Amino acid sequence: MSDLVLPTMDGQLATYRLRDPVRWPAIERPATSRVAYAAAHVVADPLADNTPGAAAAVDWDATIAYRRHLWSLGLGVADAMDTAQRGMGLDWSATRELIRRSADAARDVAGPALLGCGAGTDHLGDVTAVDEVIAGYEEQIGTVEDAGATVILMCSRQLARLARGPEDYARVYGRLLDQVRRPVILHWLGEMFDPALAGYWGSTDLAVATKSFLDIISAHSSTVDGVKVSLLDAEHEVALRSALPAGVRLYTGDDFNYPSLIASGSDALLGIFDAVAPAAAAALHALDAGDRDRYDEILAPTVPLSRHVFGTPTYHYKTGIVFLAWLNGHQDAFTMVDGRQSARSLVHLAETFRLADAAGLLRDGDLAVRRMRALLAVHGIEA
Repeated sequence: MSDLVLPTMDGQLATYRLRDPVRWPAIERPATSRVAYAAAHVVADPLADNTPGAAAAVDWDATIAYRRHLWSLGLGVADAMDTAQRGMGLDWSATRELIRRSADAARDVAGPALLGCGAGTDHLGDVTAVDEVIAGYEEQIGTVEDAGATVILMCSRQLARLARGPEDYARVYGRLLDQVRRPVILHWLGEMFDPALAGYWGSTDLAVATKSFLDIISAHSSTVDGVKVSLLDAEHEVALRSALPAGVRLYTGDDFNYPSLIASGSDALLGIFDAVAPAAAAALHALDAGDRDRYDEILAPTVPLSRHVFGTPTYHYKTGIVFLAWLNGHQDAFTMVDGRQSARSLVHLAETFRLADAAGLLRDGDLAVRRMRALLAVHGIEA
């Protein structure tokens, strides 16, 4: 396999040689010891106007094909979430279509095809009352329920702005959880992913916010399947998991500490599982078999990759996810809705390439090298 000249994090150029390819085992069924969702990205139409502010244009064939790829590995799909650029270019019109198409595709998959879809309030304008937030949530919940998917109740920027304290969160979530048709997943997205969500659940004090969150869950545990927590705080997650009512799952959203959290009892709903899906599937089956050493061996090399992809500013992690999908041939262009492919530097992407290779996650090294060379050439590096 050809060597490749890549920029380094210190601004130099260095020759890099790819490792031997990893052949991940074929997966015939979902893991049984944990429920695992991969939060899936959308593929932008490369021939559309994807500049900031333009209407979202999605390559539907490639987008749905990627979901089929995740299902084929036994993973669930968490759709219309942050990874799919909710609040960062994907508008409600495109989101509704994504939910409908993903649900249709899930029904076509042989065997179980786990699908959850995000419901939020991102279609609302500059609302001025909490009741308007409730109505916005109800509209999106209805869309997800009508499609037959599990509702993932996302955080609301409008609620974060309008709420005066924990009582407003209790009123909003209580109203919604009293009327959902089947149990939902609550999502707690930290401000590192979206600064507009600072102080969610009614306080910037983590202990106070956690109590508010738990009070809501305890009062409505029959309609809460689980909670998805993305705070990048492993110690807090373990404590929260132990405090949940019986039967309520904790789906880790910690893209820094997921191997130990999953091993110790968390289920998973992770953006990084989009990029490391073959390794994640193999590791979960090793956990099923009681082979913790193999589980750790598989996932350990994915952690440096994930920590890099999710590095500050964390909310730009989607660029690395799409970059890896392009390198691996899951889409024809390194293009994102709203032009977000420009959110990470060439140096950052080169390190992503190296770390993905070290984790055995470049499935066709020759293709990955060709595509990386094309990107380097655009930046004036043709060595």
